[in-house]
Amino acid sequence: MTREEARARLDALWKRGIEFLGCRVAIMGGAMSWVSERHLVAAISNAGGFGVIACGSMTPALLDAEIAGTRALTGRPFGVNLITMHPELDALIDVCLDHRVGHIVLAGGIPPGPAIRRIKDGGAKVVCFAPALALARKLVRSGADALVIEGAEAGGHIGPVSLTVLAQEILPHLRDVPVFVAGGLGRGEAILAYLEMGAAGCQLGTRFVCATESIAHPRFKQAFIRAAARDAVPTVQLDPAFPVIPVRALVNEGTKRFVAHQEAVIRRFRAGEISRDEAQLDIEHFWAGALRRAVIEGDVEHGSLMAGQSVGMVTREQPTAEIIAELVDQAVAALMARAAPAALSAAAE
Repeated sequence: MTREEARARLDALWKRGIEFLGCRVAIMGGAMSWVSERHLVAAISNAGGFGVIACGSMTPALLDAEIAGTRALTGRPFGVNLITMHPELDALIDVCLDHRVGHIVLAGGIPPGPAIRRIKDGGAKVVCFAPALALARKLVRSGADALVIEGAEAGGHIGPVSLTVLAQEILPHLRDVPVFVAGGLGRGEAILAYLEMGAAGCQLGTRFVCATESIAHPRFKQAFIRAAARDAVPTVQLDPAFPVIPVRALVNEGTKRFVAHQEAVIRRFRAGEISRDEAQLDIEHFWAGALRRAVIEGDVEHGSLMAGQSVGMVTREQPTAEIIAELVDQAVAALMARAAPAALSAAAE
C-alpha cells in the first residue's frame, strides 16, 4: 500500500465525520475552559480540524465577542460548546444562531429537550455527550445529530467508564448518527483503531494545550510537558455523604489542600458548626477560579491543572498544524505497516 492509498483509506474511514463537520480531518478540539478560545480554535480549524470554543461560564456578550474574534481568524467551520446548566443557556444558543455557528455541543449534563429543538429550529447541528448506550439512543431520539463518547481517561470532569469499554458498548450498536471518540487519545494509531471500530472521528483536548497558538501560561504548558500519564488523577472524595464531581487533573499542592479542606469541612459539620448544605457548598467552592489561576496566571501549585492521561504524550510545544499532521501521519503509517506483510505474502505466492 502506498502512502496515497493509505491516506485514501483513512479518509474513507472518517468520511462520515468529515462530512458532518465540514473539515479536512475528523479531529475535533476538546472544549477546555480558558484554553479553547479564539486563537487555538481558529488554529485547529485552519489546520484542517474542527475547533470548538469553550463557552464555560461566559455571558452572552462575552460569547458574542469570542465567536466574532474567532471568525476574524478563520474562514473554516468551528463549533461552540455550551454547558447545559448555564443559567442563560437559551440566550447563549441565540448568540450562536445569530452568528450562524453550524455546530453546537451541549455538555455538562443531559441536554434539555427545548434546547435541542431551539438549536435545530435555528439551523444548527446538535452534538451531545453519551456516557452509556441507553442514553446515547435516547439522545438520538431527542434529536442529537452526533454524539461524543468520552472515556474516564479524559481531563476535566469525567465519567466512571474508560473509552475502551464505552467504544465496545456503543460503537457496534449505534449507527444512526456519527459518533466521535474522546479520552486519552494522543496518537494516530489509537485514532485509527477506533475509526475501524465504527467511530466517525475523534476529539482531543490535552494534546492541544501545548500548541504554539494556545494562550495557556508557559508554566501551565511546562507542567504538561513534564507530566506522565499517572500524574493525571481524579479528585479524591473523602465522604460519600459529600459527593465530589470527579475531575481529572495533575496532582499539585492544590490537590493536597483540597483533601485537607474536605476533612476540615466534614469535621465542622459533624461538630454541628455548619449545616450539610453549607458543608457541601464549601467543598464545591474550593476550586472556584482555580482553572483560570493555573491557565492564565500560571499558578501551577495551587490552581487546577486539568489534564487527560494522554498528557504523557505531550513532550514539547508544537504548532497546531504540526500536531494534526503528526496524528494523521501516524495513522497512515500504521495502515501502510499493516499492509506490508500481506503484500509480501501475496508476492511470495
